[in-house]
Amino acid sequence: MINLNLNGLEIEVEAGTSLLEAANFYGVEIPTLCYDEGLSSYGACRLCLVEVGPEGRSRLVSSCTYPVREGLTVRTHSNKALKVRKLLLEMYLATCPSSKVLQDLASKHHITEVRFNVKHEECILCGLCVRMCHEQMQANAIGLVDKGDERRVGTPFDKKSEECRLCGGCMYKCPVCTSRCQGPQEKNVLCNACLNLSPPCTEKYEDMMCFMDPCVACEIDSPGNPV
Repeated sequence: MINLNLNGLEIEVEAGTSLLEAANFYGVEIPTLCYDEGLSSYGACRLCLVEVGPEGRSRLVSSCTYPVREGLTVRTHSNKALKVRKLLLEMYLATCPSSKVLQDLASKHHITEVRFNVKHEECILCGLCVRMCHEQMQANAIGLVDKGDERRVGTPFDKKSEECRLCGGCMYKCPVCTSRCQGPQEKNVLCNACLNLSPPCTEKYEDMMCFMDPCVACEIDSPGNPV
């Protein structure tokens, strides 16, 4: 067993466990787009970034691919991690604003503006569809091709794949295939219909003080509230 510190709590998990799995086991939710329990970890979306290491010498790592280590200090909701997650979500929303999954995550993280040019594309390159096709369906009908700005999901030589069984597993896993609530003719980039309160604790402390879902803002109007 491995002992480590998770958000100030001393925990114990099995060797080989990822930081994301350890956090989930102890009830700490970390957002992710490219992770699935039934598939191999890929670390593409980077939303699951957490801060590891002692204060002053810490760094951000993708929790889905980073294994637990003895004595490791982990902060899942530090100000640094939260700021990067919000920036990444803004970028994903600018790429695929039609995705309900992204809109829900944006509301959950209190994102009220998108500062990037909107592209209205249909893929965020999370790789879930490719891994689903390869690992679960044993088909290898699709894959990630090209590099950099040209990277995309496609079939070999861009021809109709004879391996594809039209199972729909790729679409089932895709986080941008679900349309946002207002339908395809939405007026604004952001929906914010389910906008959560921004946690006020992060304005005073370096980390979120709790992991309520949704954030109840520490009952900010209640007498004796320390925030």
